[in-house]
Amino acid sequence: MIANILIGMIGWPQIALIVVVVLLLFGGKKIPEMMRGMGKGIREFKDGLNPDEADNSGNKTPEKKD
Repeated sequence: MIANILIGMIGWPQIALIVVVVLLLFGGKKIPEMMRGMGKGIREFKDGLNPDEADNSGNKTPEKKD
């Protein structure tokens, strides 16, 4: 019940404050690097869930059988 109350209290001013604090802590150059790393981690996690599709996606050219 407390979580529902706290979530309902977050608005645009609070989000803007959080963004400013993150910018002050990490700086403008570090944030894109962190987001890129997070994107790679999410992609690897999704590939790990479906290993069959991950193996085939990297090999787009058909293999020649001799």
